[in-house]
Amino acid sequence: MTAERQAAATAAAIATALLAGPWRRREMVRRVAVALGQARARTWVGTLVGEVQTVYPTAPVDRPRELAAVVRTTRGWDRGQSRRPLPRAVRWEPVPTELAWRRRPVADLPDQAAVARLLDVDTGELAWFADARRLERTAGEALRHYRWRVVQRPAGVRLLAAPKPRLKEAQRRLLRHVLDRVPVHDAAHGCVPGRSVRTAVAPHAGSAVVLRMDLEAFFASVAAGRVHGLLLGVAGLPEPVAHVLTGLMTTVLPTEVWRRIPPPDGIEARERHRRLEQRLTVPHLPQGAPTSPALANLVCHRLDRRLAGLAAASGGAYTRYVDDLTFSGDRRIARDRFADLVTEVVTEEGFRVNAAKTSATSAARRQAVLGTVVNDHPTLPRPERDALRALLHNCAVHGWTTQTRGRDPDTFRDHVLGRVAWAASVDPAFGARLHRLADRIDWTAPPRS
Repeated sequence: MTAERQAAATAAAIATALLAGPWRRREMVRRVAVALGQARARTWVGTLVGEVQTVYPTAPVDRPRELAAVVRTTRGWDRGQSRRPLPRAVRWEPVPTELAWRRRPVADLPDQAAVARLLDVDTGELAWFADARRLERTAGEALRHYRWRVVQRPAGVRLLAAPKPRLKEAQRRLLRHVLDRVPVHDAAHGCVPGRSVRTAVAPHAGSAVVLRMDLEAFFASVAAGRVHGLLLGVAGLPEPVAHVLTGLMTTVLPTEVWRRIPPPDGIEARERHRRLEQRLTVPHLPQGAPTSPALANLVCHRLDRRLAGLAAASGGAYTRYVDDLTFSGDRRIARDRFADLVTEVVTEEGFRVNAAKTSATSAARRQAVLGTVVNDHPTLPRPERDALRALLHNCAVHGWTTQTRGRDPDTFRDHVLGRVAWAASVDPAFGARLHRLADRIDWTAPPRS
């Protein structure tokens, strides 16, 4: 064992000994002495305990890792480390952690055993799924927790990571019992219950200027450290619980998957490719996990607050739908200085603006936002509206079987009605007219063979 690992183990043992009983100096000194195999506590132990009590007037029962780190900053610790032989732990107390105070109405998860019960797994399976050693990086495909898929796009590759069934179910439970119980900022609309594309674009309807910006490699930019800090500071979970939940909801890219991706041509494209690799090879939010959108929204709370304030200071509005940032207002929003300020805030919050997707549009042109047009009120682009009306009319007049155009007849009805539902969610008045047209279609006619 290296000297650093030995010191860390000793500090951890001291921390658990401190937490293993009443937060009273004499008893704390005695417990530390027992943990270090000292028949009588050394003077430096008393000094250490006194300093710890100065930092923590009450026991930090939810933060044993933090306590161990504080132990190593004390003068008592330094004195102990100057002794020979070095103090070594001979006993580790199994200290159950607990919620010091409940910041949010999340599930009662005082320790990792409670997490295992919530997820209906044993402690060994919990450790396997949490993958603290990040074996996903080198494991063969059969042993990975995610199914990785590379999507080639003109702007670069996208790595999708779909969790396998058991991990996916565990993540869904965490979403339901922990993440969904922590409120997100009012400006966040993507993947938020009760909010939608329409709620995201409605504040921008009828504006003189609409500014759209995009965040590069959004999910990959949310590193595990930020998730851990969120679970500690916002959800109020104990350190060991936050640690294992972070492992369950973040991952790393397998080396073998990245090696199969050819580097792009061009200096800028190669630079984006390099940045993506840097993000994916450290623990991050997987794009494809049910917990990732909620975690990203929570991590972005301060970003949303700052950008909403920036927009309001310019008399405008701001919303975010996943990685799409939208601002609207008068011509102040269109000035380069405003976009520069947004970029500065985004950078300070640990993200990066994809400059190639930044665009400002005046009311004299079509103001497209998230697949809608907001010049007057949120609606679909005219070509899409006309095409959908024509499709429904032809289905009603000529029969739906004449309109499939290569689509699977068994799913064509769901496809058409899904498009109608999407249109209605964006523009209810237009959607009502489409529903009347759809009601004229005879879906009982058998498909042509």
